[in-house]
Amino acid sequence: MVLRLGIDVGGTNTDAVILDGRKVLAGVKCTTTEDVMSGISEALEAVLEKAGVERANVDVAMIGTTHFTNAVIERRALDPVAAIRLGLPATACLPPMVDWPEDLAEVVGDHRYMLHGGYEFDGREIAELDRDGLRRIADEIVAKGIRTAAISSVFSPINREMEEEARDILQAAVPGLSVVLSSEIGRIGLLERESAAIMNASLLSLADKTITAFGDALKGAGLTCPFYVTQNDGTLMAAHMVRRFPVLTFASGPTNSMRGAAFLTGVKDAIVIDIGGTTTDVGSLQKGFPRQASTVVDVGGVRTNFRMPDVFAIGLGGGTIISGEKDDLTIGPKSVGYRLGSEARVFGGGTLTCTDIAVAAGEAEIGDPSKVADMDPDFVAAVRARIGEMLEDAVERSRVSPEPLPVIAVGGGSILAPDRIGDLEVLRPENFAVANAVGAAIAQISGEVERIFSLASQSREDCLAQADSEARATAINAGAVAETLDVIEREDVPLAYLPGNATRIHVKVVGDMEGLDA
Repeated sequence: MVLRLGIDVGGTNTDAVILDGRKVLAGVKCTTTEDVMSGISEALEAVLEKAGVERANVDVAMIGTTHFTNAVIERRALDPVAAIRLGLPATACLPPMVDWPEDLAEVVGDHRYMLHGGYEFDGREIAELDRDGLRRIADEIVAKGIRTAAISSVFSPINREMEEEARDILQAAVPGLSVVLSSEIGRIGLLERESAAIMNASLLSLADKTITAFGDALKGAGLTCPFYVTQNDGTLMAAHMVRRFPVLTFASGPTNSMRGAAFLTGVKDAIVIDIGGTTTDVGSLQKGFPRQASTVVDVGGVRTNFRMPDVFAIGLGGGTIISGEKDDLTIGPKSVGYRLGSEARVFGGGTLTCTDIAVAAGEAEIGDPSKVADMDPDFVAAVRARIGEMLEDAVERSRVSPEPLPVIAVGGGSILAPDRIGDLEVLRPENFAVANAVGAAIAQISGEVERIFSLASQSREDCLAQADSEARATAINAGAVAETLDVIEREDVPLAYLPGNATRIHVKVVGDMEGLDA
């Protein structure tokens, strides 16, 4: 028996589940608290009691969190960062953070530096690294009291030697300086990769505090098992990796829900709608994993290009506020959020929400139904119809083919979803309300590589094999069992605008965690 504890810390609720293999022993929803950690502790105690398992028998814990995404969006708990680019003279026209919102750039200090260096796509130097310039920057870092730096070099995913040498020079001059390399985070595009590195650097202190707090919460509950944190591709990161790369957890909440939806239904290809208290997240499942966004992704107003699920949100949830008459309805985007339990009519409040409509329509049995018993049936039907239209528009936006894929409805607010959306069947699995925590509990280990290869000296097959090998090695080093690895993404895109018969190859593999059953 292998017991997995899954926890998902959202903006409104903190959900927890315990799985024995593929069986969900217990699932609970608790309100997320302002300090976050007491909400986790409450959820842990509730799920352990409900499952009736000994704490010593829990083998591993997986945690999903929106903590770092919220910090960027709310512009809080971010560290000042020295943003250093190695790319002159080629990149002088667009400095670091050129397209950042002014308030966010100001929070991270607006410390921008540009030096000679960088590479062409095939690894040739654009210019020699400016080592003296780095030492001058080190003196400024000390004078300004900055404790974190982000280094970006042109085409560093192809050759990261210059970034690594720059890091060594800075850390020798500034002992204790934390340095983030863009080649370890983002993909080929310079500005987006650079922004991801700067954003990651600004979150390092918060990541350290958060991971320490997670560990303390587990210990406080009497759990001694190791814990992992889910990242935004549906797989896991060890705690020490989250301290280094907190940005890789962005959008992990919707990803966990989609992975949980696939697990609970056994369906690997579908559209998933995750209806929470405030929003509905919509995305497409492919082979049991969220389809990844192929374009740049906006986080807090900043364009980035690290891997992110292709998920979007609409303002519809259990706490969404309804106003107007049946012929002139307004549904959202405002919501009562975590105050649903006190402000919705079925809970004695005075605000009409989508939850009230679900109760009035007989779709849910929560609160006091007598509070909405006198509602006009035609009005209820009109609201239900409008909700159906909103969901249908969102689902159609996620479809990439006319194939009649099923729609999987999860999340506490999925009681709002009709039995069919357009021409598509809606599945609502058992334990749908805690699918996000289930997704965290069943997460796997991944390995990924994206590089530009020149086919002038080797065949396309050799390049693909090399990329496969590198991705597998990354996954194994992260703790995956070699025999369980499976390729879930393989992309080969010829780059006609580059010389040397170049092609961009992206490979991603996933496998089960070492020591645990599938």
